[in-house]
Amino acid sequence: MNLRGRNKVSAEFSMSSMTDIVFLLLVFFLLTSPAITPDALDLILPKAKGKSTNQQKASVSITKDGAFYVNKERVSEYSIETELKKILANQDKPTIILRAEEGVPIEDAVKVMDIANKNNYKIVLAVRPN
Repeated sequence: MNLRGRNKVSAEFSMSSMTDIVFLLLVFFLLTSPAITPDALDLILPKAKGKSTNQQKASVSITKDGAFYVNKERVSEYSIETELKKILANQDKPTIILRAEEGVPIEDAVKVMDIANKNNYKIVLAVRPN
């Protein structure tokens, strides 16, 4: 009398479904990570201590080569004020985030600060943490 069963249980474990899930998660995070970055240009900011808690209303970025951007849109240095007036027209506490790349002449940053002072806008200088 043969009492042994015909079906043998295999001791092997298939990792193919696990690798599929890991691959899908990797693709998901690679595709969604650029969406997490704030609406800003890729600038190398100067280092400083401190932290700003203001919400961003308008952003002015200045690159090393002297290009001015208002909310990622390139503008000439003479039309910065009109662009900011359009963006900050009906806001209670208009705030400008100034992102001046390392090595930008101080005169360029002072131009934007002067525009903010003339129009009673609050201005915050963006920096890298130390």
